[in-house]
Amino acid sequence: MACWVCVDQASVGILEKWGRFVRVLEPGFSCIVPCLGEFVAGTLSLKVQYLDVRCETKTKDNVFVSLDCSIQYRVVRGNADDAFYELQNPEQQIRSYVFDVIRASVPKLSLDDVFEQKSEIAKSVSEELEKVMSAYGYSIEQILIVDILPDAAVRRAMNEINAAQRMRMAAVEKGEAEKILQVKRAEGDAESKYLSGVGVARQRQAITDGLRESVLTFSQDVPGTSAKEVMEMVMITQYFDTLKDIGASSKTSAVFIPHGPAHVSDIAQQLRDGVLQANTAASLMD
Repeated sequence: MACWVCVDQASVGILEKWGRFVRVLEPGFSCIVPCLGEFVAGTLSLKVQYLDVRCETKTKDNVFVSLDCSIQYRVVRGNADDAFYELQNPEQQIRSYVFDVIRASVPKLSLDDVFEQKSEIAKSVSEELEKVMSAYGYSIEQILIVDILPDAAVRRAMNEINAAQRMRMAAVEKGEAEKILQVKRAEGDAESKYLSGVGVARQRQAITDGLRESVLTFSQDVPGTSAKEVMEMVMITQYFDTLKDIGASSKTSAVFIPHGPAHVSDIAQQLRDGVLQANTAASLMD
């Protein structure tokens, strides 16, 4: 007596007769005759399946590291009978070959090389799995190394090394910036002092020229007066003008020691000495 069986889309059924494989049932309705020993032994999904595998191993520089792999695989439609009968536990088989390839490849690389060459590691795992699993009716679609996890102590050490390198670079840049600021500040201070000295020299030259003209003009207009007498008179006039300015200001703090008109001659002598020094300095500059 015949009956109908239904196989889902993206799946295949395995038909047996008296315990022996007969054919693969495609998706949809299929007619079988149970009284003649036909029955569906099972079904296989043709969808892409994935398996996550974490493998712990040691690198060339003796660092223990865990690699998280994601394997995508599927049953080959034309070899569905091999996938059903030849392999009892495909996930365990795949996991075993992943462990074998990774533990053979990673110990040849340093930790930095593992991070840089994870694509090559995934390619090696894919080639080895494809070669083995194709004999069992499985196709390896893709393998990804999704994460590389060194030991927690190693990660902390790597972060500290990176932080120290960045701090050293920041210190170097900061030192260079401070050096530039100090150089520019020194250059500005030197230029300021130079210009201040030029200004003082010109000021003294102008005072000297003014006094000289005043003495010459007074001597010509008033016959019989000497240059010394004219200078003392000018100094007395400047003295009283200064006292007037000091008295007019409520916040002045100027003090004359010794104080009195009798000391004007001493001030005049000091001024004459200063004028001579100014003339000498001006001559040297010229």
